[in-house]
Amino acid sequence: MSEPSKAVSPWDARPEPVLELRDAIALIVGIVVGAGIFKTPSLVAANAGGAWAMLGLWLLGGIVSLIGALCYAELATACPHAGGEYHFLTRAYGKKLSFLFAWARLAVITTGSVALLAFVFGDYCSRLYSLGGQSSAIYAALIVVVLTAVNIGGVKSGAVTQNWLTALQALGFLALIVAGLAAAPAAETAALPSGADPARPAWGLCMVFVLLTYGGWNEAAYISAEVKDGRRNMLRALVWGMCIITALYLAVNFAFLRGLGLSGMARSQVVAADLLQQVWGSAGAWAISVLIALSALTSINATIIFGARSNYALGCDWPLLGFLGRWNARTGTPTRALLLQGVVALMLIAFGAVMRQGFETMVDYTAPVFWLFFLLTGIALFVLRWREPELARPFRVPLYPLLPLAFCASSAWLLYSSLAYTRLGALVGVGVLAGGVPLLALAARRRQP
Repeated sequence: MSEPSKAVSPWDARPEPVLELRDAIALIVGIVVGAGIFKTPSLVAANAGGAWAMLGLWLLGGIVSLIGALCYAELATACPHAGGEYHFLTRAYGKKLSFLFAWARLAVITTGSVALLAFVFGDYCSRLYSLGGQSSAIYAALIVVVLTAVNIGGVKSGAVTQNWLTALQALGFLALIVAGLAAAPAAETAALPSGADPARPAWGLCMVFVLLTYGGWNEAAYISAEVKDGRRNMLRALVWGMCIITALYLAVNFAFLRGLGLSGMARSQVVAADLLQQVWGSAGAWAISVLIALSALTSINATIIFGARSNYALGCDWPLLGFLGRWNARTGTPTRALLLQGVVALMLIAFGAVMRQGFETMVDYTAPVFWLFFLLTGIALFVLRWREPELARPFRVPLYPLLPLAFCASSAWLLYSSLAYTRLGALVGVGVLAGGVPLLALAARRRQP
């Protein structure tokens, strides 16, 4: 007589492939296309040296990002796992380094990104309706609580929310592009901001801003175990996502260029608002505030979805943090990982509110740590090719090793750039990463038999 089967606890489940290709593409587009595209075009225009050079730099940024996406596609299709980069780093370097990476995501990278995007959302909501002296921080905290609750409700509710937000965001950008094309071509003037010399373009500085605006596509690795037919669809999602984003960024910058001219873009502090103000009058300022808040909202939701997956993987591997490694079968989400991530993000929002420069503080806080582990993930592709040559790789990066080397070089350059302009926030971020070392020692002691 066979033994009765044991009841399976809902917390003993594992990620299931429930996301469609369109869900993955919406998540990638949503997390990349955020508030940066409303700020960086003026900075690029001021230093590019010409209109065609400016558009060429945005195209180059898309190509560099696509190269990185191809590297991640090889890793994600060969090693699909909810831990994403955490899993790749574990296989390439061992559990100690990947522990520090997961700690960095929990305490610095992901939660810092959620906090800085929440501050953008709060800034523009406050323009529509202020809640007082700490209005931005209050809105930021509220949206983190609401979207964390939505994603705890289930993976499908989070994905459906993301699809709708991305669709609304796309309509907003379409309106922005139409406004730029409908505007009378701007008369070009020679006046550029002080310090900008068209005869000596700072293309290196421009690429820092461009690649930061393209950042975030790597988060797709965290849903590689939840995408249907992931070994095929992860590549399609990354390539389609990057092509859509590149086309969108080129169209938006062309619209800015037509409506304001290169010098007008360079002098503008709020380039999208200036364009819509010119075309639609006072209604344009209100419309752009709604669009930017919506863009931030879309990126926050996607970051929350992706970020909790690495926290879940960390809990699966380390008994000290085992409470994070529980997957709720009923909702299809790592509920406890989502809760802890939300709490840490709220703490960082409080830190930014005290510093009174929420967005800038969070950018400084996250950048050096982010680019360090981005570089290590790129190197992991070489390490795994060498250490696991027999591993099935449904997709291999073309022109190996040239394209992966280009990806690693761009990551190393941005790591240097982020450290070259270190401020208090960056020092705090690096200090928090270092704080993971004693936690690693304690966790390693707990893992011993």
